[in-house]
Amino acid sequence: MSTPTLRTERLLLEPYSPADENFFVRLFQDIRVSRWIGDGPHTEAEDRALFERVFSKVYAGDLFDVWVVRHGGRPIGHAEIKPSPSPDVDGHEIVYALDPDAWGNGFGTEIARTLTSYGYDVLGLSEVYATVSVENAASLALLDRIGFRHVRDTVEDDGSTTHVLVRPGPSTPLRSDGDTGAAGQPR
Repeated sequence: MSTPTLRTERLLLEPYSPADENFFVRLFQDIRVSRWIGDGPHTEAEDRALFERVFSKVYAGDLFDVWVVRHGGRPIGHAEIKPSPSPDVDGHEIVYALDPDAWGNGFGTEIARTLTSYGYDVLGLSEVYATVSVENAASLALLDRIGFRHVRDTVEDDGSTTHVLVRPGPSTPLRSDGDTGAAGQPR
């Protein structure tokens, strides 16, 4: 199954093309964005190599879904849903990043809802995860608004803390303690 194109009311999520490389690198080189993604900022050469791996490994091996996010035909963000590399997450997690020029327009909410629905409807997941730095108040508030709930904290190698959040699927009820009754299902 290759990464499909997804449409929301205002956004287009489509597989990257080679022409998107400069946008990708600029997005991930912006410290306001990269401080929240993975293990932080990388060199430009590392980000270019990462962009190449999207094609040579992720798309070529059909490993998981990765999109460029466009608004009005212009790239404004990055999105993915993938099996979590974290040993603290037993399932798939969503990842999204927006160009700071696009912040404050509700695009993050639109992307997170779309990725979560895609996880349920297309991948058949019973729950979807997100991992977010405790310092990233904007993403924590966004995910709380759309139904993600705190499961546990993990302490990273650098001593920082990450919240592990989960949103159960429509048919997975929450238990009274706020935890889900089912584990994530890999595709």
